[in-house]
Amino acid sequence: MKHRLRPVALAVFFLTTNALGATAEPLPRADPARQGFSAAGLQRIDRFFADEIARDRIPGAVVAIARQGRLVYYKAIGFQDKQAGTPMRLDSVFQLGSMTKPMVVVGALTLYEEGKLPLLSPLARYFPQFASTRVGLIDATNVRTEPMKHPITIQDLMRHTSGITYGRRGSTPIHKMWPTTSAAAAFQMNGAEFMDHVAKLPLLYQPGTTWDYGLSIDALGMVIEKVTGKTLGEALQERVWSKVGMPDTTFAAIAEKRGRIAQPLSNDPISGKRQSIRLLREAPKFECGGGCAFGTAGDYVRFGQMLLNGGVIDGQRVLSPRTVEFMTADHLGTHIKNNVAGTEPHRDGYGFGLGVMVRMQRGVAASNGSVGDYSWNGANGTSWWNDPKEQLVVVTMTVGPGEIRKYYREQMAALVYGAMER
Repeated sequence: MKHRLRPVALAVFFLTTNALGATAEPLPRADPARQGFSAAGLQRIDRFFADEIARDRIPGAVVAIARQGRLVYYKAIGFQDKQAGTPMRLDSVFQLGSMTKPMVVVGALTLYEEGKLPLLSPLARYFPQFASTRVGLIDATNVRTEPMKHPITIQDLMRHTSGITYGRRGSTPIHKMWPTTSAAAAFQMNGAEFMDHVAKLPLLYQPGTTWDYGLSIDALGMVIEKVTGKTLGEALQERVWSKVGMPDTTFAAIAEKRGRIAQPLSNDPISGKRQSIRLLREAPKFECGGGCAFGTAGDYVRFGQMLLNGGVIDGQRVLSPRTVEFMTADHLGTHIKNNVAGTEPHRDGYGFGLGVMVRMQRGVAASNGSVGDYSWNGANGTSWWNDPKEQLVVVTMTVGPGEIRKYYREQMAALVYGAMER
């Protein structure tokens, strides 16, 4: 089968990479060999994605790899819209899912640096309804509640230790009360309604005790709106996107960039069931910080490079170097239960910082990397990581909203580190 697929796959690859829309380079190019990459190793990335596309597992991808601030690999592969036959472009726009979250945290940290958002300030300072939020306790199949022992803090929101969860993350009676995802919540209610609703739900854990993935960054986005008096998109545009140079990153891609939005395959390649991404068809009721943004690989590789540079890019400073170090350090320690690997199965050995997971040891995890590398990914197939030790930024944009997305996260680490010779 591989020998029958390979010529077709390579034909698809070379066709689409030579039919790209013109776009400015997000970072300077460099000879991969001078940056420590082998040509043969990078060609394995070509072949991997060409084969995956030919097998109808994903429609296409845009991959950006930068080392020491220079691009060693930046290609569009396959189709932006397979059904329409539209080739992938370097400037194709992707629904970022949870890769929205690190950008929201960076935006919040700019307020922190201005003394406007202390990390230990309680969420109830900005939304008083959270002063009476209670913690759920499951007794057989019933839910009873108890008071919070400590208030939810801004730091809890940033590091997912607030007790706020996603309904889809479990099957307990408490999970069933919560919105399933950030996008689902944003389609059901506006921002004010969302905060009122969440404040009344029982927390899954006492704040500050357990890492659990959920709607925390959506609540943080609403705090940013409250502090700045602007919509989340306006605040991020002013504080992050305009400074980094991310012209295609937005919460309003449906109206502005419809012709460049990457589309999923009609059917999930694993289950065979129909699949779609609602955010590609209609706008939600609020700009959810947990997963509603759109962007390109070029924009996000600049965002990653800004962090790798210590909060600055092209002379535009977003955060101080010390704040970036603080953000990308582990914030769980030994007293907070670490469930990160429950969300990212190949991330054993990772802690969690502010908006990003952080590798704590060289081994254990099923994916290659270095101590101190940090990342977060998106539910619709996008992924990103920074490796400060190797001065590496890797962004992969695909459209795979099912379980297949986790496969590409692990494979990209194998392919990228496998292509490095020094």
